Amino acid sequence: MSELSEKPEARKKALRPRDAATLIVYRRDADGIRLLMGRRSMKHVFMPGALVFPGGGIENQDRFAPAVDGLDPAVEATLCRRSKVTPSRARALALAAIRETFEETGYLIGVEQKAVKSPPGSSWQSFVGHGVLPSLNGMRFLSRAITPPTQPRRFDARFFVVEAGAIAKQVDVPDEELENPAWVTFNEARDFKKLPAVTRMVLDELEQKLAEGALAADAPAVLRRMRQGRLQGEPL
Repeated sequence: MSELSEKPEARKKALRPRDAATLIVYRRDADGIRLLMGRRSMKHVFMPGALVFPGGGIENQDRFAPAVDGLDPAVEATLCRRSKVTPSRARALALAAIRETFEETGYLIGVEQKAVKSPPGSSWQSFVGHGVLPSLNGMRFLSRAITPPTQPRRFDARFFVVEAGAIAKQVDVPDEELENPAWVTFNEARDFKKLPAVTRMVLDELEQKLAEGALAADAPAVLRRMRQGRLQGEPL
């Protein structure tokens, strides 16, 4: 998502945003907090070369993926606020964030435990095939952002946050959508030449909140979208 002016002709032709989910995985190192980020492939139409967190659009398979637990009730309630998202859709969004993180970085968020049966969808079959089931209870909801109408791809993205302690294991993955995933500091991320405006805002917001400790399940969330030609934030 980028900071672009909203022209009248663009509004008429704007695509409907697709539900999407992003996962911010962070860890506290001796030199400060580090975040899992990577550069989008230059082959992509949407934000090529941009530094982003792992994430992508929700898929049908996310509705049926198994999990060892559910979202914290407070997180679920915030996800459903001011939207048509149902509790089952909120669960699917959280699972989409976990799946995308696995596909793009090889990190599996969850608990080492074998699935009772193989889930539908090749990605989730691969995920549980590594002996891990996703865990949702430790995930927190930070913000929501809707891609401006001027973009060739539009997403209604939810930004989730989870501590690195939730990682069960890391495996090699063939996905090339996110190049060179790495653990970077807030300042290293800000210094990257191609950093989307929304990502920068999320970084600033998250750094402030994590300075106060772990993110609470009932922490306020922000909705960011284009208003009067500007990217603006409002409480959810």
